[in-house]
Parts: sequence; structure tokens; C-alpha cells
Amino acid sequence: MFKFVGETLNKKSKVMTAIEFNYKLTSLQDYLKYFALKLTSNEDDAQDLLQETYVKALTNREKFSYQTNMKAWLYTIMKNIFINNYRRNKRSNTFLDSTEDMYFLNNTVEERNANPETILAAKELKSEIRNLDQDYRRAFEMFNEGYKYKEIAEELDLSIGTVKSRIFFIRKKLSENLKAYSVN
Repeated sequence: MFKFVGETLNKKSKVMTAIEFNYKLTSLQDYLKYFALKLTSNEDDAQDLLQETYVKALTNREKFSYQTNMKAWLYTIMKNIFINNYRRNKRSNTFLDSTEDMYFLNNTVEERNANPETILAAKELKSEIRNLDQDYRRAFEMFNEGYKYKEIAEELDLSIGTVKSRIFFIRKKLSENLKAYSVN
């Protein structure tokens, strides 16, 4: 038996105390920071990624199994956060307007270099999406912005199954309405 500041840890139990978890977590900081730097290639982004990883690990402490490799568990969390952030940023393609009001604009590079057929197809797709029922459209837009089903469900206060079915329904409806543009 080990004693930590008023808490008892039985090595035979499969539950890790908060103190032991935090100690192990902080002991891996150098490894995690190095991995974050490898992923981001930027000191500030690496620090943000490291902090996000700590928050996620601390909030999901109960999901960590005592007899598994904590370093691998944390690397997986960090890698998943990095991938999710990358996808979200890639889909947004946001740049800053240089006007006095400093509006954020969403203009994709593809639209500027597209041929007339592609521009027409994009306009019709946007029109079809605007014509969708608001409840369905919001879930679809969030999905296309890079949000995960769980995040959409939490934001819209729906079950994950409802979110998945709405997105599936919208994809099917758009596919039927835009058959002229499908690639066979």
C-alpha cells in the first residue's frame, strides 16, 4: 500500500487516484511537447495542442485504464485533436479582409479558379442547401464545416442518431435533386 496526501492507493486495484494520474500526466510533459512540436512545427500551436491534450485527458481520466500505456493514450488524444483541428481549419479557408471593418470572409480558392460549369454547379448546390428545412440544413452545414456528429448533437441538442439520419437524408436529397451534375 502507498500513501499519497491522505489517499490510499492499492496497487492491486484497477483504479488510479487523481494524484497518481496527475503525477504521471505531468511526468510525460516533455515527450508530449516534443510530439506536439513535430505535429505543428510551431511553438505556439504546439503549446495550444499540449494544453488541449491535458484538458481532454483530465476530463476523461475515468476512461483511462490503469494497466495501459499512458504515454500511448496521451499521444492518441493529441494526434486526434491535431487531426480534428486540421480538418476544421482546412474546411474553413477563412482569410482576413483588409477593409476598415475587418470582416472575416469565407472564400474558397477553388471558386476563383473554377470553370463556368463548376461555378454553375456550386451555385445550384448552394441554392439547394438554402432551400432545405432549417433544422436539417444546420446539421448538414456543421458537418461540412468539420464538426463531428457528437459535437453537432450537443450543439443542436439532438441525439447522435438523429444527427446522422438528418445528414444522410440531406445527402440523399441533394444527390437526387442534382443528378445532372453527378459523375458516373
